[in-house]
Amino acid sequence: MKFIKGRSKDKAVAKNMSSSNTFIDKVNSYQNGLGSRWQTLSPRDQLALIILSLFLLIFLGGYGGYSVHQAAKSSKEAYQGQIADYFWLRAQASNVDNNALAANSAEGAAIAPATRVNSLLSNSGIVDAQVVATGESVQLSFNNASQAVVSTALSQLSQQGWQFTQLAMEQDELTKSITVQATITS
Repeated sequence: MKFIKGRSKDKAVAKNMSSSNTFIDKVNSYQNGLGSRWQTLSPRDQLALIILSLFLLIFLGGYGGYSVHQAAKSSKEAYQGQIADYFWLRAQASNVDNNALAANSAEGAAIAPATRVNSLLSNSGIVDAQVVATGESVQLSFNNASQAVVSTALSQLSQQGWQFTQLAMEQDELTKSITVQATITS
């Protein structure tokens, strides 16, 4: 029995080797056929075939590189478009809030003083202002690097009827950023 089992394993191994040998034999016979056909070509035809093969390889490589370049270029343009849309939307955020505030005031709704001050500051170019209503007065604090923006913001507040009861301004010598702290009443 053991002798028969051993023979069946040998047959399975031989069958696997013969199937892999048949593939290798097919590849070898194909290569031999190509080699013999190559030898039967005249030197002029061999040169023409070499040049044609090189041209084909260069063309395919160039087209592949061009395709990759075009895909990268379109991806970059799409990314830049999305970034431009993001910054446009971010710039328009204050307009959206102001339109909503204008709609509320047109309907007769009372706007909180801190909200009005914050809206005026954002329209002047001040971002991240801290505005707190304390009774009848409003306390505000913000930083900005531009003196023109700070003076425009403060003048708009006074033009809208706000009176400064306390104002402190300091400029950082290193960053040239101006810190404004004020208390205003309407």
